[in-house]
Amino acid sequence: MELAYKENPENPDKFFRDALVNMMVGARDTTSTALSWFFWLLWKNPITESKILQEIKTNFNTEDLKSCNLFKKREEMHKLVYLHAALCESLRLFPPAPFNHKAPKQADVLPSGHRVGKNSKIVLSFYSMGRMEGIWGKDCLEFKPERWITEKGGIKHEPSYKFTAFNAGPRACLGKDMAFTQMKILATTIIHRYSIQVVTGHPIVPKDSVVLEMKYGLRIRLEKRS
Repeated sequence: MELAYKENPENPDKFFRDALVNMMVGARDTTSTALSWFFWLLWKNPITESKILQEIKTNFNTEDLKSCNLFKKREEMHKLVYLHAALCESLRLFPPAPFNHKAPKQADVLPSGHRVGKNSKIVLSFYSMGRMEGIWGKDCLEFKPERWITEKGGIKHEPSYKFTAFNAGPRACLGKDMAFTQMKILATTIIHRYSIQVVTGHPIVPKDSVVLEMKYGLRIRLEKRS
């Protein structure tokens, strides 16, 4: 973005408009996909849903919850630690962009000892990395938001080269913070108002695609909370 701005500094309004549209449109499919898997995991793990609901009720007053007048200040989002942890855990297991590829400018040797030639394509499976025991431990296949929470109750930072849902390095997703903001607003509003029930017998299968969508979508029933 900085390079693009330097190349065309005489029209900053157009630059910032294009950058904003790019972030909003680019995040549309990935954010909706991430939330589909997140709500499916909550349906399968009702204890996690109960903890998130309790966290929401603890951090917002009744009037704000009724009017959906939430997150008046950005700092309020930081209070929802368990929700953030659950979103990270869902993204670890079901990253919206499940793979990527890189190409070295020069021949090189990887840390594993494998030699790669110049301009070779190296395919990285972020989906597989999120489920590797050597990276995440023996409970790597479990949906466990607690792995993201420190002993002091804060969010545990994981290096981007370990938690690759938003890519890593200089090519990391520019819209990461915006994606978390959108997901938290939607998740908080929906979880507080409704209980989500997946339609009985509906198949949940990943689609072979550059975006890890559900092949048959997510068919649900919304049950209004009392």
